[in-house]
Amino acid sequence: MRIVSHTCSNTEIICALGRADDLVGVDDHSDHPPEVVHELPRIGPDLDVDMERIKTLEPDLVITSLTVPGHERCLEKMRAAGLPLLVTQPHCLADVAGDIVRIGEAIDATAEAHQLASHFHETLKRPKPTNRPLPVLVEWWPKPVIVPGRRSWVNEMLELAGAYNPWAGEDAESLQVSPQQARDAAPEIIVMSWCGVDESKYRPHVVRRREGWEAVPAVTGNRIHAISEAWLGRPGPRLLEGIERLRALVSSYQ
Repeated sequence: MRIVSHTCSNTEIICALGRADDLVGVDDHSDHPPEVVHELPRIGPDLDVDMERIKTLEPDLVITSLTVPGHERCLEKMRAAGLPLLVTQPHCLADVAGDIVRIGEAIDATAEAHQLASHFHETLKRPKPTNRPLPVLVEWWPKPVIVPGRRSWVNEMLELAGAYNPWAGEDAESLQVSPQQARDAAPEIIVMSWCGVDESKYRPHVVRRREGWEAVPAVTGNRIHAISEAWLGRPGPRLLEGIERLRALVSSYQ
């Protein structure tokens, strides 16, 4: 089978299911596992893929996503090109598990997919920490500040770690927050998880110097930490490790 993967999360799912050898192309941002994606043909950045390049790869299946604003434009182009598609759009951890199963069934890895999905279901059944949950701001982007809303798997990840997203009640996948909203929410920890940026380039001083953020508890207490979006922002297998990283961080302040 010839598979083209559009988005990092789908690439990681395919590889986790043991079908890396079927990949014939990935988007420019797919970087894991490095030993697999290093030599694969690239189809362009995830918000501006090259349709002609995809067609020359002659895929039996293109696995794409609607997890980032702008992906819908890529999807429209793919549909117009008549490409064989599987589309993911998860909003919670159970959705991620469901997408893993859907992908597994489509690429002849059903047993592997059910086994991987079971790890998500088992994690969701784990008892939540009993300490007072801490308000945690996870920021997808620093300027403007973009945070997850109600339709995000991050809410469950935070709950499993003993925390909560102050904007979990906002009916959105993500939203922009103002300095006043940040002060009102009073997050005790800020987690930088900037999408598309290598974690080595995350800079806490970018958060500390924001005008109007001086009174935010996480800023006054210098509780600004980095957890790569590879662990929090990609709806795939590594979210399980992301939960553990959040749990370790939150527990250090409880």
